[in-house]
Amino acid sequence: MNKKGILVVISGFSGSGKGTITKQLLTNYPNTYALSISATTREPRPGEVDKQDYFFVSTEEFENMIQQDAFMEFAQYVNNSYGTPKEYVLGHLEKGLDVVLEIDIQGALKVKKAYPDALLLFVSPPSAKELKRRLKERGTEDASVIDSRLSRACQEAEGVEHYDYFVINDNLEECVQQVHSMIQNEHAKTARNLVLIENIRAELKSFVKGE
Repeated sequence: MNKKGILVVISGFSGSGKGTITKQLLTNYPNTYALSISATTREPRPGEVDKQDYFFVSTEEFENMIQQDAFMEFAQYVNNSYGTPKEYVLGHLEKGLDVVLEIDIQGALKVKKAYPDALLLFVSPPSAKELKRRLKERGTEDASVIDSRLSRACQEAEGVEHYDYFVINDNLEECVQQVHSMIQNEHAKTARNLVLIENIRAELKSFVKGE
């Protein structure tokens, strides 16, 4: 039986490893997960491919999609717009794939409001000290950018309690397995199997009646 997939939102502090976890899930379980592809008005960066990394659209096209209610959520960052297309996500869910959205906390809460069955996971290092260390060890950003990311993390920490699970990424391999187990266990929840339960009830009643 082809069960409908689960909409999974993964968020986390910058430097938490959420992107790496998502990529590893897709690598380890290619027939289980699909990654949501966002639409954006920004220009493609070197090596990025349309419809693979992003759906690259014009500002006019993006505005039309908003008018057509084509996004699960959308936001603007540094003069560019980003959004999660409904059609792409819902299509993969109907195929039975669990679709992963890697978005920030504001977008996650918008998705949860519109789709209460969505599963929200927040990824964090084991401590704020470790988060700062990871940001510094990247070696790709100066002190002001690191301070900015820590400031944003401080704000995001205020909304973590709205997530279904708080995931500590201390060991990547163990964390990926934990996240996979959390998602797959969701499929067994009673609330996600009401149709099947009702079918079994009806069949049992038919047996009792001798049909």
